[in-house]
Amino acid sequence: MTKKRLGFAMCGSYCTHRRALDVMRTLAEQYDIVPVLSENVTKTDTRFGTAALLQEQIRGICGREPVISIVQAERFGPSDPLDLLLICPCTGNTAAKLANGITDTTVTMAAKAHLRSDRPLVIALASNDAMSANFSNIGTLLGRKNVYFVPMKQDDPVKKPHSLVADFAKCPEAVEKAEQNLQLRPLFL
Repeated sequence: MTKKRLGFAMCGSYCTHRRALDVMRTLAEQYDIVPVLSENVTKTDTRFGTAALLQEQIRGICGREPVISIVQAERFGPSDPLDLLLICPCTGNTAAKLANGITDTTVTMAAKAHLRSDRPLVIALASNDAMSANFSNIGTLLGRKNVYFVPMKQDDPVKKPHSLVADFAKCPEAVEKAEQNLQLRPLFL
């Protein structure tokens, strides 16, 4: 039996990358993972690790090179569609671009191309301004056809009162529900 193709896009919420890789490993058991990396992820070294090490880990999990350019990501439209696309983590910046139709990164192009085929896009948000500047963008995306969210919660309500982060452990279940055109609930934990 052929595995479904799951695009797994990663944005620059570097502190969540380790959890995102755990999700990728879990999903690789069920799906053929096509990794997609934002430009910042492909070139930024942080206290959480180097870009080169992250890409090496991704190649080890997926068995292929990640998609790292807008040109490469454009193919995920009708000519070479994915079955599903998960953005994990999805930064507030990327969520804002998706909500406003801005396609200027590898991840936003992958999402735009993917949505042209009316297939599920699942967002695992990790944003420090989700409940302030980005709240309207979340609302816009919740109303969009074929867009689903991984349930999320405040990760530190005292020190980061506007922050929301996906419950990464719920990513596989959220992807499964999105395949059925359903939003996993409750959305806010």
